[in-house]
Amino acid sequence: MKIYTKTGDKGQTSLIGARADKDAPRIEAYGTIDEVNSFIGKAMTELDKSLFEDLLTDLEAIQNELFDCGGDLADVRPNPQFKMTEAPVEVLEQRIDDLMDEPPLLERFILPGGSPAAATLHIARTITRRAERQTVTLMKSGEEFPTVVQRYLNRLSDYLFAAARVVNSRNGVPDNEYVRSAKVFKGGGRAKKQGE
Repeated sequence: MKIYTKTGDKGQTSLIGARADKDAPRIEAYGTIDEVNSFIGKAMTELDKSLFEDLLTDLEAIQNELFDCGGDLADVRPNPQFKMTEAPVEVLEQRIDDLMDEPPLLERFILPGGSPAAATLHIARTITRRAERQTVTLMKSGEEFPTVVQRYLNRLSDYLFAAARVVNSRNGVPDNEYVRSAKVFKGGGRAKKQGE
């Protein structure tokens, strides 16, 4: 089975319902979502199932939801049937609240790192922020797509931050605080989000 088509050799690719330049903002956005998904997959290979069954379940669902987000961004047909809804956003919010109660209280900004899986989750978090910025650019351009994708990405970056902290905590690895950070978090890190 051949996986190459040669249809993209002139710098264009297929959306659902049209062709577009490979560097078009819409392509950049869903391409970045694919990048997030790949790093989440890498993090999953670094997690011990006996310690992180709950996170692995979350991350598998998130991988599917990211495919939905990418598919929705790629669909430019008239009256498309989008897959993303508010329900996954609400699930992420609940999981963020649950996870933030587990690690030690946070007062200062932390540096990405710690255990390998936590470091990978931080990479996924920062790429998610880029994907969110790209969807905001799409929103400003007037291009149509389900705006729940932007909200989902916003919550996902928070979830990945919380998950990275939980991974370090359960592995007995302390978060590495940014040494010049003032005390910016109140109430255990809920008042101000890192990387917001």
